[in-house]
Amino acid sequence: MNLHAIELRRVCLPLVSPFRTALGTESVREALLVRVESDEGEGWGECVAGSDPLYCSEYLDSAWLTLRRYLGPRLLGATDLSASKVQPLLHEFKGHRMAKAAVEMAVLDAQLRAAGVSLSTFLGGVTGAVTPGVAVGIMSSVDELLDSVTEYLDAGYRRLKLKIQPGWDLAPVEAVRDRFGDDLMLQVDANCAYRRADIGHLARLDQFSLLLIEQPLDEDDLVGHAQLARHIATPVCLDESIVSAQSAATAISMGACSVVNIKAGRVGGYLEARAVHDLCVSKGVPVWCGGMLETGLGRAANLALASLPGFTLPGDISATDRYFREDITPPFLLHDGTIAVPTGPGLGVEVLLPVLDALTTQSETITAVEH
Repeated sequence: MNLHAIELRRVCLPLVSPFRTALGTESVREALLVRVESDEGEGWGECVAGSDPLYCSEYLDSAWLTLRRYLGPRLLGATDLSASKVQPLLHEFKGHRMAKAAVEMAVLDAQLRAAGVSLSTFLGGVTGAVTPGVAVGIMSSVDELLDSVTEYLDAGYRRLKLKIQPGWDLAPVEAVRDRFGDDLMLQVDANCAYRRADIGHLARLDQFSLLLIEQPLDEDDLVGHAQLARHIATPVCLDESIVSAQSAATAISMGACSVVNIKAGRVGGYLEARAVHDLCVSKGVPVWCGGMLETGLGRAANLALASLPGFTLPGDISATDRYFREDITPPFLLHDGTIAVPTGPGLGVEVLLPVLDALTTQSETITAVEH
């Protein structure tokens, strides 16, 4: 395929309620969408970078500039383009995995739509529905947390992830365990909030029989995570530390983790996400699909990814109404504790253009003529 134009859109979606983690509090989700126009049709992608460089060094404005100045022009100048060629073509541009993932996703969507193949089928998915979990942010009180957990369990979620940080860890976890029992699938996520000096404190979480503790230490501290894993019974899962299949292999070989959270944007795209999955399956390491407050576009792609056989733990995909009252695609719904994987070609969802236009705060189109 040959690209004729690449459209960038910034959209702003109010969240149903503020979402607080160790990284900060979000009340709205700004997202960067990418639409490619090609001789075979159009495709959509989503960049999961946040408004500020808090989760990682990438953020929305930097991704926009990178796509506008470097990545877009390179792909517009390519001939016989396919999704598998996107990353090699962009390799010389260091980093910017989330921006690269967004444009790869758009090319992949266009390619698969033209071929009449769903993303799940292309990636090797084996199930038509996935069991999602739900992430519960840091609350102002334990009572508020318990009320929130009750609502999610009543809605049908089978696995809960509690965001934790120093000062908000043992007490809320204990309260949830006491109220809802040991059968509840429960895990925690620290978003790099602790240090090696906290290993003894984190070991106190063992008493709660958690599924895992996610990214407790800094993303660069694989040695510290390996030390932590030797001192606690709770499985250690890495998120921010895993930026490629190679980094996953390194972390696993060091004993820094026994579970991996896969986020396609963080590793540079859905093709690399599949490579991480395959590597983990070969090592006997379970994986699950992380979430980044995606719109329906990213949510559809994550459902396709989570349909692969190695995703044996519920992910952070969640139904649309967990985060948004109005989305740019038809909503994803929770039915009997599962969400259906889209089966249509490409991402398998259509953009609601009037809604998209109303939520768009900035747009720009790059054309092949310019380059």
